[in-house]
Amino acid sequence: MARRFMVLSAGMGAGHDAVAGELARRLAAKGHEVLVRDVLALLPVGVGRALRSSYRFSVRHVPLLYAGVHALFLAPGETAEGDEAASGQRGRLLEMSPLPALAEGRLGALVRDWKPDAVVSTFHLAAQITGRMRDRGTLRVPSAVFVTDFAVHRGWLQPGNDLYLCVTASCAEAVRSATGARAAVSGPVVPPEFGRPAGPGTTGPPGSRPTVLICTGAWGVGSGLTRTAQALADHGCLPALLCGRDERLRRRAAAVPGAVALGWVNDLPQRMASARLLIDNAAGQTAVQALAAGLPVVGYRPMAGHGATGVRAMSAEGVTASASSLGELLWWVDELLMPGPVRERQLARAAALFRDDAARFVAELAAV
Repeated sequence: MARRFMVLSAGMGAGHDAVAGELARRLAAKGHEVLVRDVLALLPVGVGRALRSSYRFSVRHVPLLYAGVHALFLAPGETAEGDEAASGQRGRLLEMSPLPALAEGRLGALVRDWKPDAVVSTFHLAAQITGRMRDRGTLRVPSAVFVTDFAVHRGWLQPGNDLYLCVTASCAEAVRSATGARAAVSGPVVPPEFGRPAGPGTTGPPGSRPTVLICTGAWGVGSGLTRTAQALADHGCLPALLCGRDERLRRRAAAVPGAVALGWVNDLPQRMASARLLIDNAAGQTAVQALAAGLPVVGYRPMAGHGATGVRAMSAEGVTASASSLGELLWWVDELLMPGPVRERQLARAAALFRDDAARFVAELAAV
């Protein structure tokens, strides 16, 4: 039976939109009708733009400030005895945020007008809004949340939501423990072109330099990026710096001898198929796309806040490696570039992440 689904994302970088778009594609392929909306557009005029601009400025230019905000309002709270009061206080600070309340009216009107059978959130602010509305009875259709992070921060956790879809079992357990809500493990949501087998010549001709991609997200965020590229080039690799939409970073990277500087690319699956390794600093969508493509990942110099916690969480799951120094990064490069037990072990664990289809869970929720 064909149904209607509303998918809520947010233009905070490109990762959440990528997940929303792929979920919409999968649901539409099953014959359903899907409406995708940016939750920032549901806020009063100018508020969403200001929120995006302030976030982008802080992660790019004042990462210590962003790290402090993340630690105060979002970072997973401690549950050990003696820390419960502090964790509860931080949770109350989060609940005092006016943003969810500012968007409830417009979301309610949109739901009444479009009449979806279920709403799906791929961004934590959207999850806060739908969870509050479900709790109050002002949202009368089921609400699912796809948690894109490997380290579940408090912004995702609203007990009113009917279903949480998580990338790992440990994430699902964290959600159940914090909210009591139903949580299922679907694995990451990645377009199918990233999972296609690499074509011949992936390792390049004999004597060629192996390509190592360096990820900076849509906004070109990161520290020491050109130094890392130079070190990889000196180490015998062909570093390709993915600079996103940051033209200034692309120009700086183009000046690194032996490196390739790329702006925003639309052929990332093909580039991953011809690469041997990804250096990641955010534990975001590019990292899981690489894992789907059979590309090992090393976390290095992670961005502040959720980037650092996510990189640690992915490494703890064994699906990526993590380097705390340039020397350690180059050691991992040597271990993961060529076939061998270290590379194969990481890729096997990464492949096991993609265990189910999040769109199937969403469709079943609407059918109940």
